[in-house]
Amino acid sequence: MNQAPIPRRKFTSNLLLASAATLIPTTHTWAVTYPSKLIKVVVPFSSGGGTDVVGRSLIQSMALDLGQSMIIDNRPGAGTVIGSDCVAKAGADGHTLLLTTSAIAINASLVPKLPYDTLNDLPPVGRICQGPIVIAVRADSPIKSVADLIKLAKERKDALSYASSGNGSAVHLAAELFKMMAGVQIQHIPYRGAGPAYTDLLGGQVDMLFGTAGGTHKFIKSGQMRAIALTAANRVDAYPGVPAVAETIPGYVAEVWYGLFAPKGTPPAYIERLNIALRKATDLPSYKEAMQKDGLMVAVNSPLEMAAFMKDEVERWRKVVNSQAIKTD
Repeated sequence: MNQAPIPRRKFTSNLLLASAATLIPTTHTWAVTYPSKLIKVVVPFSSGGGTDVVGRSLIQSMALDLGQSMIIDNRPGAGTVIGSDCVAKAGADGHTLLLTTSAIAINASLVPKLPYDTLNDLPPVGRICQGPIVIAVRADSPIKSVADLIKLAKERKDALSYASSGNGSAVHLAAELFKMMAGVQIQHIPYRGAGPAYTDLLGGQVDMLFGTAGGTHKFIKSGQMRAIALTAANRVDAYPGVPAVAETIPGYVAEVWYGLFAPKGTPPAYIERLNIALRKATDLPSYKEAMQKDGLMVAVNSPLEMAAFMKDEVERWRKVVNSQAIKTD
C-alpha cells in the first residue's frame, strides 16, 4: 500500500530541524576552539613599568576565564613601534595580542613611515583603564612644585632634563605639551621602557621624569621619589596632597590610557570573547582596588567604542605633534 504523502508544512519543519541538528555541533565546536593554546600578550615596554602593573594581574584573571595560559612578552624599543609591529604582523588567530598605552595613537603622527597602519592593522579588543601621568623628582630634589620647576627651567634654560619611557610614549607627549604651555625648555632623555628611566632618576642621571601613575606609585610611596604634580584635570585620591598641573597651568590635561589590541584579520568572535574576559577581569573588586591605589580608573569599552575612541585620539595628538613640530629624533 502506498504511504500517504507527508504534508508540506510538516516536511519543511522536519527539514529545518534536521538542518539545525547538523549545524549546532559544528557551531559549538567552532566556538570552543578559541583559545586553543597559550596567548602571548606583547608589551612594547621593558618590564617594571606601568604597563606591567596594569597587565600582569589582568591576564591572570583573563586566563582563568578563557581556560588558557597567558604570558607577557616585553618587546621594548623604538617608542613602542617594535612591539606593536610584532603584533601587527602576527598570525590573526587571537593568540598574540598587544597591551599598550595611548602611545599607539600618538605614534600615528609622530613616527614617520610606521611599518603598520595604526587604525587598520591593530583592531582593538577594548580599553582597560586610564589615569594621570606623574611628574616626579628624587626625594632630595630642590624642585617641590610646578612653579619651582618652571622657575628653575627658565633660569637654567636647556640644562634640566627629564626621562620618559621612550620616544612617542604618552609620557613623552605629556612632557612636550607641558613645555609648550609653560614656555620652558627641558631636555628629553628617552629610555627603552620605564624601568631604566626610574633607575636613572634615582641615580641622579636625570632631574625628573614624567611617568605613569601605576609605575611611579611604589617609588613615591617608599619615599624614593616625590610627586610634584599630576596631569589629570583634578587631584587624585591615590596621591593625597599632590596638585594637578592645571592648578598652575590652566587647561593642561594629559592622561594616559591602556588598551588591548589584536592583529588585523582576527575573527570578530575571538575579539568579542576577549572583550568579555577583559570585562570580567577588570570588574573584580580586587583589580579595581589595585588600580585605584595607583591612581588609575577602570574604563573598559567595547571593540566598536574603542575603535571610535582611537580615531579621536589619533586626531587629537596629531594636532599637538604638528603644531609643535615634535620629532622623535
